[in-house]
Amino acid sequence: MPTGVAMRDVREQLFDAAERVLLRDGPSALTSRAVTTEAGCAKGVLHRHFADFDAFLAEFVLDRVHRMDAETAALRDAAGTGTVVGNLSEALRAVYASVAVAIVPLITFRDELRARLRRTWPAGVPVLTEAVEMIASYLAAERDLGRIAADAEVDLLAPTLVGAGHLLFADRTAPPPDDEAVRRTVTGVVAAVLR
Repeated sequence: MPTGVAMRDVREQLFDAAERVLLRDGPSALTSRAVTTEAGCAKGVLHRHFADFDAFLAEFVLDRVHRMDAETAALRDAAGTGTVVGNLSEALRAVYASVAVAIVPLITFRDELRARLRRTWPAGVPVLTEAVEMIASYLAAERDLGRIAADAEVDLLAPTLVGAGHLLFADRTAPPPDDEAVRRTVTGVVAAVLR
């Protein structure tokens, strides 16, 4: 590896490299060597910017969680437009087209990563918890607009939708479900509260 070459946005380059490795090869392949090789830098670069590999992974996960802020705003802004089922289907597809599906097993299998994340994320699994909050916020807005029932329990519907979506998208080696499968699942969860 060449040395003495300055890297711009080192953290972002390393996070992007980690995402590529995670999506391509899965959580078991995500090592500091794999990340730095993917980023085209020396292994020491990662350790100059992070205390250890689990510290890097914790910051990587949180960075990817914060990227959902734009999706959350877009879904909330969609309230009252299109169809509820269409908006929710699109939101689930966006969540699971991201690195979210690969992050869940990464967190599940790395005890030290989970422990570090608990310091700043006390409950739930990052990314999935954020997805639940995003969908609950949207459903509450649709309830306020009268497009779903006034007594709809959005705090129950949102995790049900995220869980059902996770089951649809969980197999990263299979092709993603088609639009009709996603819409059918969303409809099955929310049909009773649609107005």
